[in-house]
Amino acid sequence: MTAREMLNKVPEVTLYFWVIKCLCTTIGETFSDNLTTTWAGGDNASVHALDVASVKVMLITIVVLVVLLGVQFAQKRYVATVYWANIVVISLVGTQITDQFEGNGDQPNNLWAITIVSVTLLVAVFFVWWFVERTLSMHSIRTYRREAFYWLAILVTFATGTAVGDLIAEKFSLGYLTTLLLFVAVIAVIAAAWRFTTVNGVLAFWLAYVMTRPLGASTGDFLSQQGNQGLNLGTTVTSYIFLAVIVAFVAILQVRKPDITPVELVYADPINHPHLPHPHLHHDADA
Repeated sequence: MTAREMLNKVPEVTLYFWVIKCLCTTIGETFSDNLTTTWAGGDNASVHALDVASVKVMLITIVVLVVLLGVQFAQKRYVATVYWANIVVISLVGTQITDQFEGNGDQPNNLWAITIVSVTLLVAVFFVWWFVERTLSMHSIRTYRREAFYWLAILVTFATGTAVGDLIAEKFSLGYLTTLLLFVAVIAVIAAAWRFTTVNGVLAFWLAYVMTRPLGASTGDFLSQQGNQGLNLGTTVTSYIFLAVIVAFVAILQVRKPDITPVELVYADPINHPHLPHPHLHHDADA
């Protein structure tokens, strides 16, 4: 691999980041359900029709994701519109992959097995990433290889978060609102640990990142579904409201650029690979 050094290809972790990330995770749940139901013929579609439609929707979404990732990898720097378009679509793909194993019946199948497998895959991705690069920092996504690890990790976090959220909401019958509040509490604990203890910041980031997926899924189900504490707004209304808010926020980021990673944070990353340029040397931003 040619280690082309670039500006950091992902956004700085700000309040904007977490708000848009949570909105995207909600879209991943509601819009995926909406697309599958629509393609299957409506709310009264059979389980078989839903199964067929979910496969078709997943394959099309994967193709869209591949195209968007190609655009993302072609950039030399972080571009808000490109990055967040990928996050929206990857949230759909992660949800759809997990849903393929859970099925489209009234009760999801194999929840424990899917959760265990997805968590194992997530740990494996992070281990290999760290073993190869010796950093999981969101400030160090400056080569093609690290960017590939980053997006693979993102995909698996969405799949894992979907599985964990479904397990807790469905298997333990906590209800959508209760599950939502549970994950709010979990993320609050992670944030407090990061703020008031010596816990590793990168670890805290990825733990919170995984937990935002079931938080968003629970939010989507709470707003869109009927019964089980749901408000029954429907997946169409919920999806397009959240999508409109995402577009508005991303437009602000694209114009004002408050989430560009400061150069000093990029250079401060404690990584020293002999095949990469020295982090304290000056590099032309367009090189």
